[in-house]
Amino acid sequence: MKPAEDSLPPTAAPAGRGSLRWELFFGLSRTPHGLLDMATPAMAALLGLGHFPPLATVLVGIVTAFSGYTAVYALNDIVDYRVDRQRLALRQDAKRPFDLDGLLVPHPLARRLLSLPKGLLWFCFWAVIALAGAWWLNPVCVVMFLIVAALEALYCKLLKVTWLKIIPTVLVKAAGGVVGIYAVDPSPPPGYVSFLILWLASWELGGQNVVNDIADLEDDARVGAKTLATVLGVRESVFVAVAAASMAAFAGVAIYWLSGPGIGPIYPLGAAVIGWKLLLQPARKLYADPCPETAAALFNRASYVPLAFLVLTTLALVFHP
Repeated sequence: MKPAEDSLPPTAAPAGRGSLRWELFFGLSRTPHGLLDMATPAMAALLGLGHFPPLATVLVGIVTAFSGYTAVYALNDIVDYRVDRQRLALRQDAKRPFDLDGLLVPHPLARRLLSLPKGLLWFCFWAVIALAGAWWLNPVCVVMFLIVAALEALYCKLLKVTWLKIIPTVLVKAAGGVVGIYAVDPSPPPGYVSFLILWLASWELGGQNVVNDIADLEDDARVGAKTLATVLGVRESVFVAVAAASMAAFAGVAIYWLSGPGIGPIYPLGAAVIGWKLLLQPARKLYADPCPETAAALFNRASYVPLAFLVLTTLALVFHP
């Protein structure tokens, strides 16, 4: 028997009359996670450039990155809101492993706490700002943003079709770094760009997407989602996650030899520490004890990778001998 959509678990009180309830909009865009992801283009720009860009570029870049991630994360929930509603109606256990996406009310559209028209207006508002900023930085970034939005929508639409939807999602996350370097350098070295894509794609695969699917295995199975975990099983998913996380940890160090000339030698040492603490250590625990809790722990730790590398890159620039 199909559960009634009105039986969704009440996780937050409905918005008061006349209240916009901004936390619902930021929940739609998963803003806590988006703020961490914003470090990706900044880190990629500094690491590839090897020096700090002009202040105007920095300021426009911050606004553009925030707008872009806010829009794309909102697009994910807008395209997926019917599946999310079904997922919530079928959910049997109230206790879930904590992850960063749950800091604000998750899936407010699916919970009927936010209307679809308001969600669409929210997406359009931030998308327009992102496009304007991208045009000012480099028109190539406009094309990349449009491609990213299309790939994000494709990823959502493939939810019940194939687990190979991981391909568009790793490209989306890698594109954040590529947009960052093209925003400050119209002709970045092809070797650096290629290795950057490999690094960020392996980070997304091993530290974000696959482990999130392991943590959500039961929910995904109930709605018929095709993920690596539901199709190939937890064992294969853990293997892929650990292998990809290990590759990301190695690539985060190795990219130093393709970076700009202003990056100091403290970078590879710091990168090794970050890779161990945020990727390899939680990946080892997942391998030893494959369960939703260890998968969520890897997801949460790995979410801080872009921010940690941004701080490291900044320090490597400042203290370059």
